[in-house]
Amino acid sequence: MDGQDGEQDALAGRIALVRDRIIAACDRAGRDPSSVQLVAVTKGQPVPILRGALRAGLLDLGENRVQELVEKAALLSGDPDLPAPAWHLIGHLQRNKVRDALPHLAALHSIDSARLVEEIARRSDAARGGAEHPLPCYLEVNVAGEDQKTGVAIEGLPALLAAATACPALCVEGLMTVAPRVDDPEAVRPVFRTLRQLAEAHGLPGLSMGMTDDFDVAVEEGATAIRVGRAIFPAG
Repeated sequence: MDGQDGEQDALAGRIALVRDRIIAACDRAGRDPSSVQLVAVTKGQPVPILRGALRAGLLDLGENRVQELVEKAALLSGDPDLPAPAWHLIGHLQRNKVRDALPHLAALHSIDSARLVEEIARRSDAARGGAEHPLPCYLEVNVAGEDQKTGVAIEGLPALLAAATACPALCVEGLMTVAPRVDDPEAVRPVFRTLRQLAEAHGLPGLSMGMTDDFDVAVEEGATAIRVGRAIFPAG
């Protein structure tokens, strides 16, 4: 077995372990594992590693930065030997980057202001065809109230939801949050539970929550999309 085959096998093994954790968490919660979308966080990963992920069947790729997403999307575009990735922007989207991001996105996980909604509406016709191809999105809620985190405060969610649902360029799938970094994942279970309760209160089915250290708990609390990087990819 040469080095490339070994790396591919190792990557496939890590993906399998993550999927096993999803299945175990769904079993504990009485859920169907197919209801959980695995978004692989590819921040800092080189394109050859991404090609390996696509060959292993990991098609939903998440990036934090628009520039990195656009560059990687261009490098992977049109390769006849690979399935096409679905790009998720999971980091903060600045309004001056909307035009660059929109043509590439399968989903946006970080709608956090009415002004961002307005900019997407303004740019969408040229970038995506506007209402004919609405962008699936999640509204980011700063559930834990951390000063360093983006996301709308809980009390600001109704106004943001009203703005987003009124925008024909967007299709609101649900809510997203980034939980605080903690040693014990159980410590952030209330954050995930609160997001689920907010989504239920507003009739939203989607929950983008949970990362490498805590996605098991997030799945138990209802996550429909988890964002996992370190458990899948080698350290940069």
